[in-house]
Amino acid sequence: MTKTVWTSQEKDGLKQKYGCEILVERAKKDQLNSTQFPSDSYIVEYKIDDETFFDLSRGTKVTLFDMYYDKFKSQLINIDYGKGNIKPALWMYQKPKEKKKRR
Repeated sequence: MTKTVWTSQEKDGLKQKYGCEILVERAKKDQLNSTQFPSDSYIVEYKIDDETFFDLSRGTKVTLFDMYYDKFKSQLINIDYGKGNIKPALWMYQKPKEKKKRR
């Protein structure tokens, strides 16, 4: 299991404080190239102890920069567009269950 950088309390507070969310922390190349994520997701590259990591996150570029800069300071390397192609409004959408018809 990989070590996480963000604590669960930090992750819970990100939506309120920055309006951002982390979809995949320390993502692998196949996860970064996946199209099964929303089109407004970004790939964030940062360095910890001379090792480069990638996160897949949602939010505006400015708020993502603020969020990651507050956490990693000068170790933030790059923020780039993700490869997702699902409409953001339909991300995690579940079709309502149909009611049983009366006979």
